[in-house]
Amino acid sequence: MHARYLIIGSSHAGREALAAIRMADPQGRLVMLSRERHRPYSPTILPYVVSGRSDPRKVGLGSVAWFAENRAELVLDAQVVAVDADARAVRLADGGCWTYDKLLLATGAEPVVPPVEGLEGVRYHVLRTLDDALAIRARAATARRAVVLGAGLVGMHAAETLAGAGLDVTVVEMRPHVLAEYFDPRASTLIRETFERHGTHMMMGRRVERAAGVETEACRLGLDDGTELEADLLLVAAGVRPALRMLADSGIATDKGILVDTRMRTARDGVWAAGDVAQAPGFPTGAPMVNGTLPEAVEQGRIAGMDMAGDDDLRPYLGGIPLNTYGFFGRHAVAVGAAAAPAGDGVEVVTDEGDGYCRIALKDNRLIGLAAIDRVMDAGILWRLIQRRVDLGPVRDRFLSHPLETARALMSRGWR
Repeated sequence: MHARYLIIGSSHAGREALAAIRMADPQGRLVMLSRERHRPYSPTILPYVVSGRSDPRKVGLGSVAWFAENRAELVLDAQVVAVDADARAVRLADGGCWTYDKLLLATGAEPVVPPVEGLEGVRYHVLRTLDDALAIRARAATARRAVVLGAGLVGMHAAETLAGAGLDVTVVEMRPHVLAEYFDPRASTLIRETFERHGTHMMMGRRVERAAGVETEACRLGLDDGTELEADLLLVAAGVRPALRMLADSGIATDKGILVDTRMRTARDGVWAAGDVAQAPGFPTGAPMVNGTLPEAVEQGRIAGMDMAGDDDLRPYLGGIPLNTYGFFGRHAVAVGAAAAPAGDGVEVVTDEGDGYCRIALKDNRLIGLAAIDRVMDAGILWRLIQRRVDLGPVRDRFLSHPLETARALMSRGWR
């Protein structure tokens, strides 16, 4: 079986690439392979499937009609196990093979399972797929105590969901702060305190060293300080890493992810990568980075698709800038750019807790990062301010006191 365009992965990066290809090439055979048995969906909805707020039958990213309108073939339950860049072919777990003219690797990320003694013998859950979410939802219906290993976005979303379902929830995190990869210590503390006020036990700076089964699905956990915890539901949310296993002996260069340039091209002719699996130039240094956020997946997928189809309107990737928005217990947080950058070495940090929390990091009067809790912010505009290195000198004081209004005024005047 042969495709002019072969896309491995069916989430945001793959979908955006598909749409971009069809804008420039309406006819070339386009095939998307998905390892899922479900139709494409966004991973961001999984906590809401666990909570019951989202119907798993209504979370699709693309309908049958959408694929038909875009003259694209979607192949479900197609697990790619090997890529041969020399032969321009991919091999499936069922023995099938696809050849291609142009290949996009949008395989996403997979959960990291920490090296905990005895964990392999314990019934635990991860949250990366729709089937994972359904399994957690089913277990939560009969469980009383839940332990979540990890205080990243997945772990914190899950902890809130499980607490809302009436479980006694404990979060164990080896770092001193929650969401440490996105927020500064003060913002992290405000988020942690909110969870504690809602009854969640937050154990920061602790490490699980041992796990042992107690009964069918319950387990006992031993921490590095001697504490013991029991759980009817154990969720491992210790982070994710790019899904690279299919690339062994492929000749495609990888580091932490698949190395790509500003057009999402790998070093192998005819192969692109985008989304959580890609290690693309970061902003502003150009140093390769994996930036596993939804906006980046959309942007990288669009660029990859345009380049694959030879779209003359393509503008190369300007570099990854972190952007995350996070809702918790009725509150809202946002972190854009180097939101936790420390003061010093030319970086000026200004904080304000008068009306919610806001932390602004500037360098040479240019925004490099902003974190806020319960403050209305337009993350997209702030992202553009950072990307375009806008000189805020003329409006510096106004921006520091009213960042939302000032940023919008700058956009309306300069970006029409």
